[in-house]
Amino acid sequence: MLKEAIYHRPKDNFAYAYDRETLHIRLKAKKGDLTKAYLIYGDPYQWTKEGWSNLTKPMTLEGTDDLFDYWFVKVKPEFRRLRYGFELYSKDERLVYGERGFKEKDPGDTSFYFCFPFLNEVDIFKAPDWVKETVWYQIFPERFANGNPKLDPKGTLPWGSVNPKADSFFGGDFEGIINNIDYLTDLGINGIYFTPIFKAKSNHKYDTIDYFEIDPQFGDKETFKRLIDVCHQNGIRVMLDAVFNHSGFYFEAFQDVLKNQEQSEYKDWFYLKEFPVKPLPEPNYDTFAFTHAMPKLNTEHPQVKEYLLQVGRYWIEEFDIDGWRLDVANEVDHQFWREFRQVVKTIKPEAYILGEIWHDSMPWLLGDQFDAVMNYPFTEASLDFFAKSELNAEQFGQQLSKVLCSYPKHVNEVAFNLLGSHDTPRILTICSDNKEKLKLLFLFQLTFIGTPCIYYGDEIGLDGENDPGCRKCMVWNDEEQDTELFSFVKKMIALRKEYPVLGNYGEFSSIETNSETNHFIYAKKSAAETILIAVNNSNKDIQLNLPYDFTEKKPIDLWDAKLIKSSKVELEPFGFTIIQISENI
Repeated sequence: MLKEAIYHRPKDNFAYAYDRETLHIRLKAKKGDLTKAYLIYGDPYQWTKEGWSNLTKPMTLEGTDDLFDYWFVKVKPEFRRLRYGFELYSKDERLVYGERGFKEKDPGDTSFYFCFPFLNEVDIFKAPDWVKETVWYQIFPERFANGNPKLDPKGTLPWGSVNPKADSFFGGDFEGIINNIDYLTDLGINGIYFTPIFKAKSNHKYDTIDYFEIDPQFGDKETFKRLIDVCHQNGIRVMLDAVFNHSGFYFEAFQDVLKNQEQSEYKDWFYLKEFPVKPLPEPNYDTFAFTHAMPKLNTEHPQVKEYLLQVGRYWIEEFDIDGWRLDVANEVDHQFWREFRQVVKTIKPEAYILGEIWHDSMPWLLGDQFDAVMNYPFTEASLDFFAKSELNAEQFGQQLSKVLCSYPKHVNEVAFNLLGSHDTPRILTICSDNKEKLKLLFLFQLTFIGTPCIYYGDEIGLDGENDPGCRKCMVWNDEEQDTELFSFVKKMIALRKEYPVLGNYGEFSSIETNSETNHFIYAKKSAAETILIAVNNSNKDIQLNLPYDFTEKKPIDLWDAKLIKSSKVELEPFGFTIIQISENI
């Protein structure tokens, strides 16, 4: 047993309170090193050496990636506090592992073991329950629908007449969204994520001019209020995009800096390196990604902080929005986000706070800042397997283990699972226009743990390379839409809603991966049922022997509503099966 390849820490994703009674504990070990593992546990104030032999609980192998195994156990400490360690077995060795290292036998000393001092309810990570049942739809307002041509900016092009450029305008607005709410409800959408709607110069609006005003090309506040009301009447929640890391070039405070330089009352609102402040040829102030038009805001400054917190407060109080998506969230200080959460949750406790972070996000997901982050590790693994064929089935399973074990389970349940967005090429394009691969992507996204998001138009087969190609106008002509793909996505969303175990009310379990045939079998399990899903991510017919005996059960293929009479299943190229089993297995 390699001692240096065993890891645990009594916090973050390794030890956490799942609810007010239950602790989840996870251990990481070298892949294949342990044959079994047990949790040793007890109350620190009722500790007796003799009692330890009874206070053990077997751990389960939760997942495996390319380097590590992850062992997991749930425990309900009677008095909401715990001292604990691990009894570990390899083929030829037994060791006890605690905070002070390794012993060959139980030392009988509480100080040797890890400590979870007390399960304080205020420290439990809590996200809105409604998010677990939400299927999101991301709308880039400038490109969804033009409902009021009178609002069109100067130089607006006829809808969808040409491929977009970085500075193209086509006139998308709120009225166009209102006019197409029925389309979204028909698809099964119950959450909309809008990219920025505030006054800005660009078509994407990430260069905010005024955080308290709607861009006039979209409409006015009265129209926006009507949009929110229409959404809520149709059971659709609304999340806005906030850009607090940086403002736009024409933000009033930054314009004052350019005009008054060292005499500007706003000079400390930004990170200025020298005077005079010059945007070109290179900005001599901090910006987003060296872009002179997006000067970075100093969120540690009291006036900046109060201004932005008021923004977070205003759009909830005045318009009853349901959440905030926070752009470039990792470059803003943690204290600002703690205060932002306090402000938002005080006004609307059930508001959803989502951060845009592309890397390990555990520091933001401790319950004091965000409810979730955009789950790009899920995105990358899914695209690499289904779309690009850069991972085989075994490697894909390993990546999923890494994704799921990186965070606590209740964090995963509200993770924002996207396949494409305004920042990435269209998923059909990534699939090299292979629609069957795209269907598998949607199938997996809509049966995985987390809250899925569909980028507008992906469900009807819009294509396009990276920005600006991924920001084409939505197609509203039925003859130009892929209606068969739309029907597929609609049916998958309906299945997720009809069978909650397919969503966040079922544990995800990898059953079988095969790198030669490139098939992947996984299950979603609850106490009452199991749904087994098998996918063939190859261009060949394959026959699978599902690892269960169906002779005494009445399994049903939920996609075709057919009884399954044998554990032998044939899958066509890029085919799948979704099998409901009447009892848990």
